[in-house]
Amino acid sequence: MNSVSIDQSTFHFLKVLSKNNNRDWFNKHKKNYLIAHSNMCVFIDQLINEMKQHDEIENLSGKKSLYRIYNDVRFSKDKSPYNPRFAFSLRRATKYKRGGYYMNLKPGNSFLACGFFAPNSDDLKRIRQDIEYNYTDWNRILKSKKIKLNFNVLNGSKVLTTPRGFNKDHPAINLIRHKQFKLRHDFTDNQVISKDFLKTANSIYKSVRPFFDYMSEVLTTNANGESIV
Repeated sequence: MNSVSIDQSTFHFLKVLSKNNNRDWFNKHKKNYLIAHSNMCVFIDQLINEMKQHDEIENLSGKKSLYRIYNDVRFSKDKSPYNPRFAFSLRRATKYKRGGYYMNLKPGNSFLACGFFAPNSDDLKRIRQDIEYNYTDWNRILKSKKIKLNFNVLNGSKVLTTPRGFNKDHPAINLIRHKQFKLRHDFTDNQVISKDFLKTANSIYKSVRPFFDYMSEVLTTNANGESIV
């Protein structure tokens, strides 16, 4: 693997931007932003190439994957024009492969995440039904060595009450209440700018495959195991 890393100057730019979150400062330091942005694009390009060795990734480039640093302040109480972080998401290719990858790089709050961030109502119902009948399989996957090591527990928002049609006394009711199914791994600032960060991130993303493969099977079949795509 080629050594592509997040430059310390990229993180430094984000730190200073958070203290000078205004257009005048940003315009005066636009050159620094473009250097940091370029560094991120190269990093993501290489990460995509590495991930394609173990998954099918739909994203074509780092530049197109990277989120805008500019805030949409039209409907927000926070009128800060910039979001002092670099973030991106990667999509799995084809309708048969479900799940997504995300990364947020911000001084003091850097993490990657994998999973299902906003399943539609049909997918959510199908997931909950599978948990209802196959919760032992879910426990086996979520408690597997690599998942526990890299992500610890399943995250994501939940409904406060029991979803309609499900038994409140079901042994997996805490899983059934999930609306999101996310796995998160946090990083220190020093880990992000280390020379091994790309290799580490790729390895953690790879470790989620048993969960993604299982969920892809669930979401492309009905309760009888018949294909629906």
